[in-house]
Amino acid sequence: MIEKWKLTGTGLLGEYKIFSLHSLRRVSSRTGVEHEFTLLKCPDWVNIIALTEDKKIILVEQYRQGSDSVELEIPGGMIDHGDSDPISAGLRELREETGYEGDEARIIGRVLPNPAFMCNTCYTVLVLNCKKLHSTKFDLTEEIETHLYPIDHIPGFVAGGKIRHSLVVAAFYYFNLWLQLQSEMKKT
Repeated sequence: MIEKWKLTGTGLLGEYKIFSLHSLRRVSSRTGVEHEFTLLKCPDWVNIIALTEDKKIILVEQYRQGSDSVELEIPGGMIDHGDSDPISAGLRELREETGYEGDEARIIGRVLPNPAFMCNTCYTVLVLNCKKLHSTKFDLTEEIETHLYPIDHIPGFVAGGKIRHSLVVAAFYYFNLWLQLQSEMKKT
Protein backbone atom coordinates (compact mmCIF):
# COMPACT_ATOMS: atom_id res chain seq x y z
CA MET A 1 0.00 0.00 0.00
CA ILE A 2 1.35 3.43 -0.97
CA GLU A 3 1.64 5.83 1.97
CA LYS A 4 1.93 9.62 2.11
CA TRP A 5 5.46 10.98 2.49
CA LYS A 6 6.38 12.75 5.71
CA LEU A 7 6.93 16.51 5.41
CA THR A 8 10.18 17.61 7.07
CA GLY A 9 10.46 21.22 5.91
CA THR A 10 9.10 23.99 3.70
CA GLY A 11 10.33 27.28 2.33
CA LEU A 12 8.90 30.14 0.29
CA LEU A 13 10.82 30.66 -2.96
CA GLY A 14 8.70 33.49 -4.40
CA GLU A 15 5.30 35.12 -4.44
CA TYR A 16 3.69 36.25 -7.67
CA LYS A 17 0.32 37.63 -8.78
CA ILE A 18 -1.42 34.29 -9.40
CA PHE A 19 0.78 31.77 -7.56
CA SER A 20 3.48 31.27 -4.97
CA LEU A 21 6.46 28.96 -5.33
CA HIS A 22 7.56 26.77 -2.41
CA SER A 23 10.23 24.20 -1.64
CA LEU A 24 9.26 21.04 0.23
CA ARG A 25 11.38 18.39 1.88
CA ARG A 26 9.69 15.01 2.23
CA VAL A 27 10.85 11.56 3.31
CA SER A 28 9.99 8.63 1.06
CA SER A 29 7.68 6.19 2.81
CA ARG A 30 9.37 3.34 0.91
CA THR A 31 13.09 4.17 1.21
CA GLY A 32 13.27 6.59 4.13
CA VAL A 33 15.38 8.95 1.99
CA GLU A 34 14.63 12.68 2.12
CA HIS A 35 14.03 14.53 -1.17
CA GLU A 36 13.42 18.16 -2.13
CA PHE A 37 10.46 19.18 -4.29
CA THR A 38 9.04 22.36 -5.77
CA LEU A 39 5.37 23.18 -5.17
CA LEU A 40 3.29 25.71 -7.08
CA LYS A 41 0.48 27.04 -4.88
CA CYS A 42 -2.32 28.46 -7.02
CA PRO A 43 -5.86 29.46 -6.15
CA ASP A 44 -8.59 26.99 -6.97
CA TRP A 45 -10.13 27.52 -10.40
CA VAL A 46 -13.58 27.17 -11.89
CA ASN A 47 -14.72 26.41 -15.44
CA ILE A 48 -18.31 26.93 -16.50
CA ILE A 49 -20.34 24.83 -18.90
CA ALA A 50 -23.15 27.30 -19.64
CA LEU A 51 -26.17 26.39 -21.77
CA THR A 52 -28.68 28.84 -23.17
CA GLU A 53 -32.41 28.17 -23.04
CA ASP A 54 -32.24 26.80 -26.61
CA LYS A 55 -29.40 24.40 -25.59
CA LYS A 56 -26.49 26.27 -27.17
CA ILE A 57 -23.19 26.22 -25.30
CA ILE A 58 -21.47 29.49 -24.45
CA LEU A 59 -17.82 29.52 -25.53
CA VAL A 60 -15.26 32.28 -25.28
CA GLU A 61 -12.31 33.04 -27.49
CA GLN A 62 -9.30 34.77 -26.01
CA TYR A 63 -5.57 35.20 -26.36
CA ARG A 64 -3.48 33.04 -24.00
CA GLN A 65 0.01 34.16 -23.00
CA GLY A 66 1.39 30.68 -22.27
CA SER A 67 0.60 29.21 -25.68
CA ASP A 68 0.89 32.57 -27.51
CA SER A 69 -2.34 31.71 -29.31
CA VAL A 70 -6.02 32.54 -29.44
CA GLU A 71 -7.96 29.69 -27.81
CA LEU A 72 -11.61 28.63 -27.86
CA GLU A 73 -12.67 27.75 -24.32
CA ILE A 74 -15.48 27.88 -21.82
CA PRO A 75 -15.73 30.80 -19.39
CA GLY A 76 -13.66 30.37 -16.25
CA GLY A 77 -11.10 31.78 -13.88
CA MET A 78 -9.70 31.86 -10.39
CA ILE A 79 -11.90 31.49 -7.35
CA ASP A 80 -11.42 34.83 -5.59
CA HIS A 81 -11.26 35.34 -1.82
CA GLY A 82 -14.67 37.02 -1.94
CA ASP A 83 -16.33 34.01 -3.58
CA SER A 84 -18.24 31.86 -1.11
CA ASP A 85 -17.81 28.65 -3.13
CA PRO A 86 -17.03 27.37 -6.65
CA ILE A 87 -20.62 27.89 -7.79
CA SER A 88 -20.68 31.58 -6.85
CA ALA A 89 -17.26 32.01 -8.48
CA GLY A 90 -18.52 30.32 -11.63
CA LEU A 91 -21.60 32.50 -11.82
CA ARG A 92 -19.43 35.61 -11.29
CA GLU A 93 -16.96 34.58 -14.01
CA LEU A 94 -19.80 33.76 -16.43
CA ARG A 95 -21.40 37.17 -15.86
CA GLU A 96 -18.09 39.09 -16.10
CA GLU A 97 -16.76 37.31 -19.20
CA THR A 98 -19.98 36.91 -21.21
CA GLY A 99 -22.77 38.97 -19.62
CA TYR A 100 -24.87 35.80 -19.25
CA GLU A 101 -26.70 34.55 -16.17
CA GLY A 102 -28.51 31.28 -15.65
CA ASP A 103 -29.95 28.99 -13.04
CA GLU A 104 -29.75 25.45 -11.69
CA ALA A 105 -25.99 25.89 -11.21
CA ARG A 106 -24.21 22.83 -9.84
CA ILE A 107 -20.74 21.32 -9.63
CA ILE A 108 -20.48 18.39 -12.05
CA GLY A 109 -16.76 17.68 -11.71
CA ARG A 110 -13.44 18.49 -10.11
CA VAL A 111 -9.89 17.73 -11.18
CA LEU A 112 -6.38 18.33 -9.84
CA PRO A 113 -4.69 20.36 -12.64
CA ASN A 114 -1.28 18.79 -12.05
CA PRO A 115 -0.85 17.04 -8.67
CA ALA A 116 2.83 16.37 -9.41
CA PHE A 117 3.71 19.96 -8.42
CA MET A 118 0.46 21.90 -7.90
CA CYS A 119 -1.96 21.78 -4.95
CA ASN A 120 -5.14 23.34 -6.33
CA THR A 121 -8.47 22.06 -7.64
CA CYS A 122 -10.35 23.03 -10.79
CA TYR A 123 -14.13 22.73 -10.54
CA THR A 124 -16.56 22.35 -13.43
CA VAL A 125 -19.84 24.17 -12.84
CA LEU A 126 -22.86 23.57 -15.05
CA VAL A 127 -25.31 26.48 -15.48
CA LEU A 128 -28.59 26.04 -17.36
CA ASN A 129 -31.10 28.41 -19.02
CA CYS A 130 -28.58 31.18 -19.57
CA LYS A 131 -29.66 34.58 -20.89
CA LYS A 132 -27.59 37.63 -21.78
CA LEU A 133 -28.59 40.17 -19.12
CA HIS A 134 -25.45 42.26 -18.54
CA SER A 135 -22.57 43.90 -20.32
CA THR A 136 -19.19 42.23 -19.91
CA LYS A 137 -16.68 43.32 -17.28
CA PHE A 138 -13.21 42.23 -18.34
CA ASP A 139 -10.04 42.31 -16.25
CA LEU A 140 -7.38 44.65 -17.67
CA THR A 141 -5.59 41.73 -19.34
CA GLU A 142 -8.70 40.11 -20.85
CA GLU A 143 -9.96 40.46 -24.41
CA ILE A 144 -12.82 38.01 -24.85
CA GLU A 145 -15.26 37.29 -27.64
CA THR A 146 -18.38 35.22 -26.82
CA HIS A 147 -19.73 32.56 -29.19
CA LEU A 148 -22.78 30.30 -29.03
CA TYR A 149 -22.60 26.81 -30.57
CA PRO A 150 -24.89 23.79 -30.65
CA ILE A 151 -23.76 21.19 -28.09
CA ASP A 152 -23.17 18.60 -30.82
CA HIS A 153 -20.30 20.73 -32.22
CA ILE A 154 -18.14 20.16 -29.12
CA PRO A 155 -16.81 16.63 -29.89
CA GLY A 156 -15.64 17.82 -33.31
CA PHE A 157 -14.04 20.94 -31.80
CA VAL A 158 -12.07 18.79 -29.34
CA ALA A 159 -11.16 16.05 -31.83
CA GLY A 160 -10.19 18.62 -34.46
CA GLY A 161 -7.96 20.62 -32.12
CA LYS A 162 -10.16 23.72 -32.09
CA ILE A 163 -10.52 23.31 -28.30
CA ARG A 164 -7.11 22.47 -26.78
CA HIS A 165 -7.12 23.71 -23.17
CA SER A 166 -6.74 20.54 -21.08
CA LEU A 167 -8.96 21.74 -18.22
CA VAL A 168 -11.68 22.64 -20.72
CA VAL A 169 -11.44 19.18 -22.28
CA ALA A 170 -11.75 17.67 -18.78
CA ALA A 171 -14.82 19.85 -18.16
CA PHE A 172 -16.42 18.55 -21.35
CA TYR A 173 -15.75 14.99 -20.19
CA TYR A 174 -17.72 15.70 -17.00
CA PHE A 175 -20.44 17.36 -19.08
CA ASN A 176 -20.67 14.26 -21.27
CA LEU A 177 -21.02 12.10 -18.15
CA TRP A 178 -23.77 14.42 -16.90
CA LEU A 179 -25.60 14.15 -20.25
CA GLN A 180 -25.36 10.34 -20.11
CA LEU A 181 -26.79 10.29 -16.57
CA GLN A 182 -29.65 12.57 -17.63
CA SER A 183 -30.41 10.25 -20.54
CA GLU A 184 -30.38 7.17 -18.28
CA MET A 185 -32.65 8.86 -15.75
CA LYS A 186 -35.19 9.63 -18.48
CA LYS A 187 -35.26 5.93 -19.46
CA THR A 188 -36.23 4.82 -15.95
